[in-house]
Amino acid sequence: MEPVLKVENVWKSFRIPHERKVTVFDHLGSALSILEGRRFSYEELWALKEVTFDVHPGESIGIVGLNGSGKSTLLKLIAGIMKPDKGRIFRKGSMATILELGLGFHGDLSVKENATIYGAIMGIPRHLLKRRINSILEFAGLTKFQDSRLKHLSSGMQVRLAFSIVIQSAADMFLVDEALAVGDIEFQERCLVKFREFQRDNKSIILVSHNIELINNFCQKAIYLQNGEIRAFGPAKAVTDSYAAAINK
Repeated sequence: MEPVLKVENVWKSFRIPHERKVTVFDHLGSALSILEGRRFSYEELWALKEVTFDVHPGESIGIVGLNGSGKSTLLKLIAGIMKPDKGRIFRKGSMATILELGLGFHGDLSVKENATIYGAIMGIPRHLLKRRINSILEFAGLTKFQDSRLKHLSSGMQVRLAFSIVIQSAADMFLVDEALAVGDIEFQERCLVKFREFQRDNKSIILVSHNIELINNFCQKAIYLQNGEIRAFGPAKAVTDSYAAAINK
């Protein structure tokens, strides 16, 4: 079966300035120096190196690794938020990202109003939103807060709302970055039930998580990233065992 995602020899770097600018005057001095023709030195940090893998329809792939290993950078490249410096990424079908949730929210609007606006941003047709708005609020556990201003909700509640909206999308692939960590056990269980529905519908999921048990129970395959490189890719249990052994040395 043809992959819905192909990541081929992908590299991504960031430039880290050697000078740390703390005050406004530091930044002003830097701008004046640039105008005067002086240059500053940078260190090139390769966040990802030679990353290659495929995702097929209906596959769920977990990504594990320590903080700074390149997990979130990889998801942003797949989502098209950033571009690789080297290599290519081929996508087939539609994609929904559960990464930086809530970017379209407005604190002075009600929870229900935000759900409607954010759903439109996610590309959900208006007639579907009208039918599903109550189930979105119920899934997020926010029905009784529907008329409250969003700014009065905790950050976790806002993320639950955004997550509940995104999963209403008819996308072929979902990219999830630690979104399941924001809710209680009951909310996480509801999310997993929904994701298993996606699997039955042949939708693909890429899930970044520090929760090894979640990766083992939910994903068929896993990727272990270390310093931007793939250290292991294969059956989830074998990969997470390799990761656990490395971090417990």
